[in-house]
Amino acid sequence: MRQEMLRSWSRFGTKFLPFADAASESLPLSRLLRLSLFQISVGMALVLMIGTLTRVMIVELHVSATLVGLMISLPLVFAPLRALIGFRSDHHRSALGWRRVPYIWMGTMVQFGGLSIMPFALLVLSGMGHASHAPGWVGQVAAAVAFLLVGAGLHTTQTVGLALATDLAPPESRPKVVGLMYVMLLLGMMGSAVLFGLALAEFSPGQLIRVIQAAAVLTLVLNTIALWKQESRSRLNRPTEQSAPDFRATWQLYLSGEQATRRLLAIGLGTMAFTMEDVLLEPYGGEILRLTVGETTLLTAALAIGGLLGFALASRVLSRGMDPLRLAGLGALAGLPAFAMVILAAPTGMPMLFGLGTLLIGFGAGLFGHGTLTATMNLAPKTHSGLALGAWGAVQATGAGVAIALGGILRDLAALYGGATFGYTFVYALEMVLLVLTIIAIRPLVGPNSPDAELSNNKRV
Repeated sequence: MRQEMLRSWSRFGTKFLPFADAASESLPLSRLLRLSLFQISVGMALVLMIGTLTRVMIVELHVSATLVGLMISLPLVFAPLRALIGFRSDHHRSALGWRRVPYIWMGTMVQFGGLSIMPFALLVLSGMGHASHAPGWVGQVAAAVAFLLVGAGLHTTQTVGLALATDLAPPESRPKVVGLMYVMLLLGMMGSAVLFGLALAEFSPGQLIRVIQAAAVLTLVLNTIALWKQESRSRLNRPTEQSAPDFRATWQLYLSGEQATRRLLAIGLGTMAFTMEDVLLEPYGGEILRLTVGETTLLTAALAIGGLLGFALASRVLSRGMDPLRLAGLGALAGLPAFAMVILAAPTGMPMLFGLGTLLIGFGAGLFGHGTLTATMNLAPKTHSGLALGAWGAVQATGAGVAIALGGILRDLAALYGGATFGYTFVYALEMVLLVLTIIAIRPLVGPNSPDAELSNNKRV
């Protein structure tokens, strides 16, 4: 009787709890959830830099928007190095017999250091209180170093953390593991956004220091728990006199196989298409559709909900054998009507159409992101999974950063010639063009002769 009840609860959890079936015999759910905590710390750092501190620096600290934009973009300098970091973690040898753990720990400490000095650097940058006696360049250099350290730390942690998840997860459960990892990232971003907003509702320099340094300590705690007893120690990973493989030669070998260059091109185009509007959705709702601050804030929630729905559906269909690149193409296809709804919301005066379009943008982006990452994990050579995931992360992060910057610039330039509505419409139409180019780039990768399809056939055999 007791065993039957346990089996019933097990079936209930697998059926109704999101990604509960991502667990496997070699990677139990408790261990998988613990590993995914590094994504919460990454999401927390992203929200802090891109959201909370952007508002604090401009509104409360009176830092110029141009300088804020430069500071926020600094972590992108480190994004292209994700491929090198992943490669190093593939071949790292340590006296303790670990490959991934030293890099994740190093990323954690770098991120912790950046967050620790960041509030003081920002106060010096703004010239508040006793910091007003410091030369202006001191604050600028200190803030730049802080943002660079946080960016370097989170890129390192996420790249090698995903590589470790790939090492631990059996091939058949990887789509669900990917979904779980990115759901945890979204949950970390949403939860920390609410907590940061509440904590800084009554702003003061002391409160800013307490909040950011609490985030630094929480990063250290979460990542330590995530790492505990995850990677097995092996004598094969201990230092030897044998020289490490050459990164340039390995990179060229990776690009020459299984249409990797086309796949990275599709990832870059699709990421740019879905992220160019990130800084424009709420201003578009407020300036063109006359929505209140509370109403435009709901748009961010709609985007996140759409992403969660996309991840959930992607995990389900990919676990049943669907080609992940085909799914990514369908995600790009879903973005076309989504952006069309957003564009038509202005002339029709229908905010509801705008909200539905935003939800569908998140949904399409979820399908696309999950599909491309799963394909990368499936096609990664066993000894170069870190390199493959680093390449995916580098292209995605760089594409997102360039797209967000271009979105604001192109909107302002187009508005000079055709007015505010035309400025937004021009960017959204350009995103539709990028989605079409993404579909064109993905099309040759999909089909019975695609590398991922051949991999699936080999697994069945």
